[in-house]
Amino acid sequence: MRAMRGWFRETTGGLPRTFWYLWTGSLINRLGSFVLVFLAIYLTQERGFSASEAGLVLGAWGVGGAVGTTAGGTLTDRWGRRPTLLTSHLGAATMMLALGFARDLWTIAAGALLLGLFAEAARPAFGAMMIDVVPERDRLRAFSLNYWAINLGFACAAVLAGFAAQAGYLLLFVVNASTTVVTALIIFARVKETRTITVDTPRGGKPTGALRAILSDRVYLGFVTLNLLGALVFLQHISMLPIAMADSGLSPATYGSVIALNGVLIVAGQLFVPKLIRGRSRSHVLALASVVMGIGFGLTAFADVAWFFGLTVLIWTVGEMLNSPSNATLIAELSPAELRGRYQGVFSLSWQLAGAAAPILGGLVREQAGNATLWLGCAVIGAVMAVGHLVSGPARERRALTLRTAGATPVVTTQSTAPQPAAPQAAEPVATTPR
Repeated sequence: MRAMRGWFRETTGGLPRTFWYLWTGSLINRLGSFVLVFLAIYLTQERGFSASEAGLVLGAWGVGGAVGTTAGGTLTDRWGRRPTLLTSHLGAATMMLALGFARDLWTIAAGALLLGLFAEAARPAFGAMMIDVVPERDRLRAFSLNYWAINLGFACAAVLAGFAAQAGYLLLFVVNASTTVVTALIIFARVKETRTITVDTPRGGKPTGALRAILSDRVYLGFVTLNLLGALVFLQHISMLPIAMADSGLSPATYGSVIALNGVLIVAGQLFVPKLIRGRSRSHVLALASVVMGIGFGLTAFADVAWFFGLTVLIWTVGEMLNSPSNATLIAELSPAELRGRYQGVFSLSWQLAGAAAPILGGLVREQAGNATLWLGCAVIGAVMAVGHLVSGPARERRALTLRTAGATPVVTTQSTAPQPAAPQAAEPVATTPR
């Protein structure tokens, strides 16, 4: 018992108060995240769309998200973390309700695009604020805790949504909008602005252009490209997996229970992962995660009953659990402080590009080449990612070391929009990948 209390204090103790408000907002938001989980089933079974049409709508969500993360990253650095979060959450809640009442394909696609724009604009601001308030030594722990909250909410939402859908799909949209508003209220009432405006003059006394800096950062762009490949595979669990299970005669409630295993395993084991991988090569951990994830999705080609689908989910979830903490800390360490929001935006953009492409490509591959080809192709992509992480890992670590060293040098601060909230010192990090 004493050992358990010690582990709990080591895992959760000392993190800033603002982090816990953000953590609570993540949990509440994910508890109501019904819509995206069941959107493919809603479109094909309730609205009667084909797999390709459903993929088009999910792709529109991804396109909107790509615009949203790009704009959100810029607004995060220029306008501030807090106003960007509030605007995006309130806009997302409004569009969630509008999407629930839409009926024809193009209206639904337009609603999905705008919902993606608002919902995903929050990601760069949220990520930047987490990095702002959590000391570097605590980020692995903090990102793992936040990821744990996201998946606790997701696991509960997946099960509850399956039953809520039986009472009417509109209820899914209403509950999702409500929890998004609650998250906005927490941010409004308890979270202060954390942005500081800095001037970076590394060459010739002229500030470095944000876009030029990011486009010339080949190390970071390589990392983002690998994440894009992983997201193309991972997002099949939202788009093509529910359709594959429906084709096997399984109900939406069964899909909800199976996909909830993802959240259950993460909730049960994610907080132990940081200690497991601490001190190990991040590139090796990411390579292993890619292989395990590829195997899990690849085995879906042979699944035809609920327990087999559940087994594949458990396997690729292990890969996800290994991937998330190393991914999150790398994002933080590869992002210069003065461009933190925009670097977060570019990383989130890889998820949105995948969100647009994954359902469309998945639907086309499934219809043209068959279900088995789709899932075995995911396994091949996982192997390619593993090689990419092993090859690019040393350069990433050198870049992270360079930025840490540069960060030790005082930066000229021209304005502080708000003092960082007083909070106890913490002991490890927090960041996550989008779901």
